[in-house]
Amino acid sequence: MLHLGKLNTLEIERESPHGLYLTDEIGNEVLLPNKFVTEEMEFGVDIEVFLYKDSEGRNVATTEQVKLQVGEIALLEVFDVNEIGAFMEWGVEKHLLIPFRNQGRRLSPGDETLVYMYLDEETHRLVGTTKLMKYLDGNSSKLKVGAGVELMMWHETSLGYTAIIDGSMVGLVYQDDIYEEIWPGDIKHGFIKRVREDGKIDLSLRPFGYNKVTDESQKILDYLEKHGGSMEFTDKSNPERISRTFRMSKKVFKKALGLLYKQKLVVLDKDSTRLASLEAPKKAKEAPGKSLEAPKKAKEASEKSWDAPEKARKAPEKNWEAPKKSVEAPKKAKEEIEKNWEAPKKTIEGPIELIDAPKKNERPIWPED
Repeated sequence: MLHLGKLNTLEIERESPHGLYLTDEIGNEVLLPNKFVTEEMEFGVDIEVFLYKDSEGRNVATTEQVKLQVGEIALLEVFDVNEIGAFMEWGVEKHLLIPFRNQGRRLSPGDETLVYMYLDEETHRLVGTTKLMKYLDGNSSKLKVGAGVELMMWHETSLGYTAIIDGSMVGLVYQDDIYEEIWPGDIKHGFIKRVREDGKIDLSLRPFGYNKVTDESQKILDYLEKHGGSMEFTDKSNPERISRTFRMSKKVFKKALGLLYKQKLVVLDKDSTRLASLEAPKKAKEAPGKSLEAPKKAKEASEKSWDAPEKARKAPEKNWEAPKKSVEAPKKAKEEIEKNWEAPKKTIEGPIELIDAPKKNERPIWPED
């Protein structure tokens, strides 16, 4: 069966003055004009062609590279505009018509816009439209947060940039998540960030969470290596300067830098950051100085060891004093006992002194008061 607006694999059946006739599996024929015929084409061989209707409404095949097929969306440029609509460049000799009723805004020659192509049921001709929302009715409930998707950037809004997800639904990349120049029609690999209760979808152009920090940490390492292992950026640096240099927010930059610090890959100074690997040469430079001290210490240790016999000889002399100390022990014990006998006397006199020594011009305070 022949499929208009799509690529078909057909067999070369016969030749005519106007070109080659191709057939499908049930014998339907379509002409491939001579201007698309090459020497490599032989009878009985299958070739891939795109089918559309020419100006006279006849099915025709082409080997030209088309920008979109039926049911697809692509960025197209306006070639011309007349009283019935705009005609778009789409890779085929015959331009694609977008009637005025299918234009979200009036198009002018040279304009670029996203176009959806469909097969008109009444005319059986290929038609384009810029009113895309009616064709983007995919089921957002099946999307998983963090899943990778193909995005076609659509148009800029006050919040960010709308994008078509896998050609079937629309989401939004918020301005805070955009760190590169974007144009309508750009194809990006994105990620599902959030699916709201109302079905709206938040998108990200980069992975988020821990993996994102890991990717951004590598970007910082690459920058450090490219700039001699040091940079004048810290977690206190200006957010705009960070965004302009690293294409990331300050929040992401701080997480990425923190991860590198925890892994001991960087050293954080007050006004700069440097690779930890730069510390090794510095320590190696200090090492020879320390090694020179080793012989000096060894020499001192040797000299001290010569004092050992003398100390050993003096040790017995000190030991002879032990009996003398042991004789004095009973004498000290006796003195302690005599001192302790005075304790009761002081205990008894204490209260009497408190009573007999009132402050000047004051009477004593007796218990009955």
